[in-house]
Amino acid sequence: MPQLMTVSGSTLVLAGPAPYEGARSGGTQDARASREPRREAREAYGKPREKSVRTVPYRRLFAVPGARAFTLGNLIARLPMGMFSVSAVIMIAGSRGSYALAGAVTATGLAATALVAPWTARLVDRHGQARVAVPATAIAVLGSLALLLCVRLDAPDWTLFAAYAATATTPNTGGMSRARWAHVHRGDPAALHTANSFEQAVDELCYTLGPVAAAFLCTALFPEAGTLAGAVLLMTGVLIFSAQRATEPPVAPRTTARSPLRSPGLAPLLAVFLATGAVFGSMEVVTLAYASGLGHGPSGGAVLALQAAGSGAAGLVYGSVRPARSVSRRLLVCVGAMTALMCLPLLAATTGSLAVLAGALLLAGAATAPTMVTGMTLVQRLTPEGRLNEGMTLAVTAILGGIAAGSATGGWLTDHTSGPAAYLAPVCAAGLALVACAAGPARRR
Repeated sequence: MPQLMTVSGSTLVLAGPAPYEGARSGGTQDARASREPRREAREAYGKPREKSVRTVPYRRLFAVPGARAFTLGNLIARLPMGMFSVSAVIMIAGSRGSYALAGAVTATGLAATALVAPWTARLVDRHGQARVAVPATAIAVLGSLALLLCVRLDAPDWTLFAAYAATATTPNTGGMSRARWAHVHRGDPAALHTANSFEQAVDELCYTLGPVAAAFLCTALFPEAGTLAGAVLLMTGVLIFSAQRATEPPVAPRTTARSPLRSPGLAPLLAVFLATGAVFGSMEVVTLAYASGLGHGPSGGAVLALQAAGSGAAGLVYGSVRPARSVSRRLLVCVGAMTALMCLPLLAATTGSLAVLAGALLLAGAATAPTMVTGMTLVQRLTPEGRLNEGMTLAVTAILGGIAAGSATGGWLTDHTSGPAAYLAPVCAAGLALVACAAGPARRR
């Protein structure tokens, strides 16, 4: 589904949530239960300066009661992130014989997601994850099944656009997971840093396995298999995730908090996410075209997977170290490193060797996850209380817009320049992210 295309979204907040009493039935009892995971989380982490905490941060992270259960459900729900778009393209292009139509349908879904996702996130903040995520996911799954039937029954082309647009209600499952970590680890920046890093590594894993699984299902079984399997996984995962009520953040039914877009410093940060998304989108298109130009088109996906693998590994390592105190300055360092490393694929492409390019992409991915982790941590701090999911979804929407712009730019450069020169697109996009970061978030203490 469209949202599942992204690199997606995340987050944590250090501001205290709205009072829990009365937010749901049984307010006092639920409030006591909601505080329990936080208390046990602090006990599990112990003193922040202890050596054992630094050596086993992820083991401590999952010592929180209920953490493994909601993580399992969220992982199942997020696995289709990399499946739906690939499945839709294979299914539509195979049936209608037009990649242009397939691309237009998926682009329409992306545009619909950019419009609908912030509203869905606002409802999650206002009414709770379980009450909103389950029906929103059900609507999205019905949209996927409708698309499958329209393709199968050879319905008019306009029905494909309408069906895929319905999948825009897919909730930001990555953001909801990070909101839970923020809830159970309030006041513990080290634990939140580790949780954010883990979530980013999960995103990279989904983007690595999703397209491979989709391509295998659609080719080995039948063209609609990828879409069908993704819909089942998404619905199952969201049901498991939503059933874990003990770790669910409290709701703010009548919050008076201002829109996240009006929060000082958030708009410039969204510009950083927009440019970072352009890095992802342009790198994907340019690399696939470069591999095809060398006569190794089928290997393009595997080469791109190395970048995701490098990013995921770097994210796990980054989460195991104690972060610097200034998040904004840390973000500037990460974006600067990303800009420098994006020069490696440009240099590797001049060799004409796909193996050299693969190694360069593996290294280039090392700064991607730390950039996303730090950026999402800053989103958490800047987003007003009671609007956390909305703030995270705005960041995801900015990345989606960047991916679309980067893909278009990378495609144009591929058609009008030589193969290596097209890698200037991700380099320039990373440079824009660095300028936006230096002019905005890095100036905040």
